[in-house]
Amino acid sequence: MAGRVDQTGAGRGASSAEVRRRLLEVAAHMVREQGAPALSARNLAAATGTSTMALYTHFGGMPGLVRAMVAEGFRRLFARVAAVPITDDPLLDLRNATAAYRAHAQADPDLYAVMFGSATLGDYRLHYEDRIVGLDAFEQIKQFMERGMVAGVLRKADPAAVAAQWWTALHGFVMLELTRFIDVVDDAEDTVLWPLMDHLLSSLMVTPEPPRKDV
Repeated sequence: MAGRVDQTGAGRGASSAEVRRRLLEVAAHMVREQGAPALSARNLAAATGTSTMALYTHFGGMPGLVRAMVAEGFRRLFARVAAVPITDDPLLDLRNATAAYRAHAQADPDLYAVMFGSATLGDYRLHYEDRIVGLDAFEQIKQFMERGMVAGVLRKADPAAVAAQWWTALHGFVMLELTRFIDVVDDAEDTVLWPLMDHLLSSLMVTPEPPRKDV
């Protein structure tokens, strides 16, 4: 069934879902590139080819738009990691999930910056309840750790703490990559990302040894 045609602009015959997606993505890009002061109903309308009413129709106002950007970013992250096939090798699955996480950040760098609050949000600062949407993404990492512990390849520990260690290392690399600071080395994926994650994984394993490298 075709989506409802939006009446607030954004091209000829654009569906409501298409307009909403464009507003989210363009707003995230504006915040990341120009900072929160650039984010106004007028600027957003000009950049997306919509009317200023589009913002209020889809999000109820600017605070709602910011919350929606965060939620959409985490929704896409969750979906990409959830698409990783589950095998009988929990370490390979963890590695593939790590690659999927990085791929999400590369595909949606603007939303990634906003969803973690690293972009300057000005008066639209995130509150605790806005960050709760990220807990499902954290739970995914935690479940990979739990699988490794149940399988006997990871040492028994608090899976939440171990997942937080993994997320911290991965997020740190991703942010350096997105901001191009990781360019201080060549081929950062092979010389930084995987050695970093392999060293961490080795410290968590029952029998310390590097995991397979076939992603």
